[in-house]
Amino acid sequence: MTKLLIGLLGIFLSVLCWVPVPAHAASSAAIRAFDDVAIASKNFVGKNLQQAEFSDAKLSGADFSGADLRGVVFNGAVLSEANFNGVNMTDGLAYVSDFTKADFTNAILNGALLLKSTFRGATVTGADFSDAVLDKIQVVALCKSASGVNPVTGVATRESLGCAA
Repeated sequence: MTKLLIGLLGIFLSVLCWVPVPAHAASSAAIRAFDDVAIASKNFVGKNLQQAEFSDAKLSGADFSGADLRGVVFNGAVLSEANFNGVNMTDGLAYVSDFTKADFTNAILNGALLLKSTFRGATVTGADFSDAVLDKIQVVALCKSASGVNPVTGVATRESLGCAA
């Protein structure tokens, strides 16, 4: 009798292991995408844009000052002369994006991946680039004008970019 009960318990446990369990994943609806657009309103002041995606967006002169851009994605975006004053762009991604003459005064870009993007003439006074990844040519150019200390993190801009003394 004991052997029968153990055998039945073994069969029950085997069947239980084969029961499919539902998978849980993050909804893509939680990510706001702004693709291939020339957005009419370029006023994003103080907005929560965490993990928003801007692909091929034309945002020259846009104002993102004070916005929460943690985890944001700019892919092929045109952001020349945009205002990023005081933003938090920690862990953001910018790939093949144009930040020519953009203002990053007091911005936090910790851990951001900023590859194949242009920062020609950008203002980075007080910006914190700690652990950010930029193309070497962009770092060299930014170091020519980098100055100040980020008021939130207390990190010097030149130090965060790894500029030579």
